[in-house]
This record gives sequence, structure tokens and C-alpha cells, in this order.
Amino acid sequence: MISGTFINYYIHCKTQMWLFANRINLEDNSEDVRIGKVLHEISEEKVDEVSFEGIKVDKITKDYVVEVKKSDSDLEAAKWQLLYYLYVLKQKGIIKKGRIEVFEKRKQNKKKIEVILDDESEKKLLQIINDIKKIINSKMPTPKFENQCKKCAYYEFCFL
Repeated sequence: MISGTFINYYIHCKTQMWLFANRINLEDNSEDVRIGKVLHEISEEKVDEVSFEGIKVDKITKDYVVEVKKSDSDLEAAKWQLLYYLYVLKQKGIIKKGRIEVFEKRKQNKKKIEVILDDESEKKLLQIINDIKKIINSKMPTPKFENQCKKCAYYEFCFL
């Protein structure tokens, strides 16, 4: 079953997505992952996590599905994760807009970014879902080193 995390990891790194999908989980040892979980727990606005069909949405308001992120380090991945949530809700007849709320590491203010599921993004999302299914059932993609890899929980697995 595809989840929002799969979509996020697919955009961020296909190797990370494959490792996560194949249950090679090193994230429990990651400080960044722990910080993100704590931010969910102590955020200024209470996060009311909603779970359905294997996905967890941080908050649903009258108009928005809200995804909370600790930093803006990969907003493109967060955007597609949120588009996936909007798509799943749309399949159930629930039409909402999306909003990413970013808690900056060293700043007191937070950013809010609106995300809309339109025909073009829905078409691309379906292509991403099909590609994820193919990748999961194939060999692990070869890791490609980028600067962002140094903060990844899988860094040692891929490069050491």
C-alpha cells in the first residue's frame, strides 16, 4: 500500500523510498526524525493527527488538510506528499485545499504554503504512484550522492 511517506521519499530520493518500502528502516536512529516527531507533539497549535487507509494527516480543518514540517529543506517532497493526501480524500468525495506549515529550526515564525490538487498535478501524481510500484518491485536504485544525503538516516547504508 502506497503512503504519503512513499511519495515524499520518491521525490526526495528513490533509493530512500525503496529502502523504506522494503522495510529497511534506519530512521529510528535519526536525530532529525526524532526532532520532527517532537515538533509534532509540542507545536504551538495542537496537531490533531488523523489516520485513514495507512496514511496519517497532521491536521484537517474546515478548508485545509495540513502537513507540518520541521524545516523547509525539501518542500517539493512535502508538497507531493500533501497532494497525495488530497487525492486520497478526493477519491472519497472530500475536496480540500492543502497547507504546509513549516517550523523553522532557528526562527520563531513559521511559514504556511498553500497546495492545490488540480488536473495537472493529479495526472503527475498518478504517474508517480505507478513509478513507485515499479521501483518497489525492482532492484534497489543505485544511490546518487548529493549534499542532502549527509543528513539522511540511510547515509551510512548507502555510502559507507
